[in-house]
Amino acid sequence: MPGSRLGLLRWQFDLTWSLFELHLSALRPADHLWEPAPRVWTVRRDPDGSWVPDWADTEPDPLPAPTIAWLTWHIGWWWSVATDHLRGRAPRERADVRWPGPDEAVAWLRGMSSEWVAALNDCTETTLDAPATFPWRDNPERTVGHLLAWVNAELMKNAAEIGQLRILRCASA
Repeated sequence: MPGSRLGLLRWQFDLTWSLFELHLSALRPADHLWEPAPRVWTVRRDPDGSWVPDWADTEPDPLPAPTIAWLTWHIGWWWSVATDHLRGRAPRERADVRWPGPDEAVAWLRGMSSEWVAALNDCTETTLDAPATFPWRDNPERTVGHLLAWVNAELMKNAAEIGQLRILRCASA
């Protein structure tokens, strides 16, 4: 794998995950639901006690500021679906991806990371050239290699957002 396209993508994921771990290890349950602005997207308890994310099929303008809770749910949603696609399983629907709450969110993400690494370990250089329909439903030229690169980029973006929110919460205390 060293020196290969797959090796490079795996190295990039490992780097991204290690940077994300710096923030995950510092997160406390109270950080998740801290609201950085009056208008936020977060997760809220429904009448049966499940956590339900705020969502709009058409993004509002201006966008609400996300909470760490919403961002961790969002990672769980796209990463679950990406893993389903990579594993050849039927992808989950957005509403089927349940946030486990502030006490379990970090462990949930770490579990997804382990599942992703296992899926990566099953990939080959040939796998990278296979077609991928997620997250590009309308672009048949995208491949599994594109999917792996997208996961790395999306994870880095979300990790930076969570890190910034954690820093702002600490600075505002």
